[in-house]
Amino acid sequence: MPGQASVQGRSPSLKARALRYLSQREHSRAELERKLAPHALPEDELRSLLDDLALQGWLSDARFAESLVHRRASRYGIRRITAELDSLGVAAADSHAVLSELRHSEAERAWQTWARRFDGPPESPKEMARQQRFLLQRGYGAEVVRGVLQRARQATPR
Repeated sequence: MPGQASVQGRSPSLKARALRYLSQREHSRAELERKLAPHALPEDELRSLLDDLALQGWLSDARFAESLVHRRASRYGIRRITAELDSLGVAAADSHAVLSELRHSEAERAWQTWARRFDGPPESPKEMARQQRFLLQRGYGAEVVRGVLQRARQATPR
């Protein structure tokens, strides 16, 4: 608790901070290291702590990747999720399995994202470009976007 540290007159230990972060949600190793770095005096202490947390099962990049994919999959495409995992320091080996599962549902997830946002197929080239940009910015591939818009034109209007 934040009040406990001030009552005792000292700040929480590095391990206590790490466990507090990990109890709130999964973190990648790189993300947790970045958050804890201002509080660690020797850099070796921080690396050692992160190694210990990983050995004890508290810290796992593979589990973090699963968590992030679970949170993002309904709104974003695999390209955007992959970029986010890369930016958070998750190695490709740790995210490969969960991303390969995500590839199978890419077209349907793109369709659902499109359907939540738009009332019907594009009526003009300008609207077509707007809908394409919307899906591309959410990380869906060009082939998937073309498929969604083709499906929208073939579907009956709502």
